[in-house]
Amino acid sequence: MTTEIHQRRRWLGLLVVSLGVAMIIVDATIVNVAVPSIIEDLGATSSDAQWIQESYTLVLAALLLVAGRAADRVGRRRLFMAGIAVFVLGSLGCALAPAPPALIAFRLVQGIGGAMILPTSLSLLNATFAGRERGIAFAVWGATIGGTAALGPLLGGWLTTHLSWRWAFGINLPLGVLLLVAAPLLLSESREPRTRRGNDWVGAALSVITLAGLVFALIEGRSYGWWQRTGPVDVAGFTWTPQVSPVPVAFALAVVGLLGFLWWEGRRNAAGQPVLLDLGLFTIASFRNGNLVAAVVSLGEFGLLFTLPLWLQNVRGYSAFETGVVLLPLAAGSFLASGLATRLTATRGAVFAVRLGIVLEIAGIAGIGLVAAPDTAWWQITPMLFAYGLGVGLATAQITGIVLADVPVAMSGQASGTQSTTRQLGSALGIAVLGTVLFSTLAGRLDTALDDRGVPENQRSAVVAAVKDSAGAAIPGLAADPGTAALAGDAEQALSTATRWTAFTAAGFLLLGLLASVRLTPTGRRTTT
Repeated sequence: MTTEIHQRRRWLGLLVVSLGVAMIIVDATIVNVAVPSIIEDLGATSSDAQWIQESYTLVLAALLLVAGRAADRVGRRRLFMAGIAVFVLGSLGCALAPAPPALIAFRLVQGIGGAMILPTSLSLLNATFAGRERGIAFAVWGATIGGTAALGPLLGGWLTTHLSWRWAFGINLPLGVLLLVAAPLLLSESREPRTRRGNDWVGAALSVITLAGLVFALIEGRSYGWWQRTGPVDVAGFTWTPQVSPVPVAFALAVVGLLGFLWWEGRRNAAGQPVLLDLGLFTIASFRNGNLVAAVVSLGEFGLLFTLPLWLQNVRGYSAFETGVVLLPLAAGSFLASGLATRLTATRGAVFAVRLGIVLEIAGIAGIGLVAAPDTAWWQITPMLFAYGLGVGLATAQITGIVLADVPVAMSGQASGTQSTTRQLGSALGIAVLGTVLFSTLAGRLDTALDDRGVPENQRSAVVAAVKDSAGAAIPGLAADPGTAALAGDAEQALSTATRWTAFTAAGFLLLGLLASVRLTPTGRRTTT
């Protein structure tokens, strides 16, 4: 009976971990839908709106490695619960924020909580499950990420339309309280044995500088300019005045921080002192090669969620809620993959599941690229979205399992933090590249179409700038004005073409990930000490 109760408790613990991950993943996508309402209600500027979205991602990515290591040191359950508490506090502050600066500040708090939750969720599963059960647990974890990323726009659209944008944040409160009650009952505490005394504060600071600088540069390059400043840089009252963009400065800080981090960690490890990241992890083939594949796949994996909503809303005319409904097949495929992955890995192995997942993702994204047009119906992309979701559910879960398979349990936190950081960096770089493809293609095709129509240069430049700067949101306004309705048709065609090329680029990144998976081999027996 005791064994049966313990087994049930572990699987309920998996539910707690999955809901914690779902909360932070949904929040990352739900806000994108709520931003127009936030701008209207709080009088936010375009710079405010940008930082309301991106401050969360920046802090989350910068702290993943530190949080993963802290979980090993202070206890994985303890840090998971602390992350939930911090995230709930940040959500409450966001829901009550009276002005944009307060909202941005509490989004930063949410990012801190999210960074504590994400890598800790992986290390908890790595320490709790083994063998076939571990594969099931990671399948559920991967399906949760893929599925909830697609559900975020649906939930955000419904809450914003029927209640208020504040509920996009307020919905986290009851779930967070429930998780704080359930976690100590259903999750077992674990931590590394203290063989080295002290903490690596310098390594932590260098890692934050490196990751914050790199992620800032990647996500802000298009907005602020990759070298010369292309517009005003004003964040929460701070104004950047030099002509050079802050982006190359951030890149330089990241490079200096990385070199300093590698030197410092190697020096401390040689002296037998505690380190933030044991570089010896990269001597484990499954960890090293799995992270490589995860990084390359992440370049193209979530670009679809960045591009497709713009096309669905601004070309096809769907509301935010309707866009979420159209994306539901993606979530369905991802959740279905959790059951399929277990049987597939048992018969063919985790590496096969990863490769099949990537192939399905390529087919789904390339398929959307083939059919995207101003008159494409929602049902024409449904099979592609389902295949893509199925691929995400298979690949995300199993590549995570491969990365952690041969990592000692005592090092689960830092390994999980590294894996999460790798995926975040890959995603940030992918979105930067895909965003450049999308907006440069949109501007170029629209300018050519308007020139062919004989539109004067001044008007042509104004229309192109309006459509590009609004990410297509200006198209419905053009269509509503009889004087510019024909120009709206050109803009719809240009955005559709840009969506196609972005999809093909994302598929190309995934193809590179598939080629990189050649280095993956069946993992050995997991070390348990």
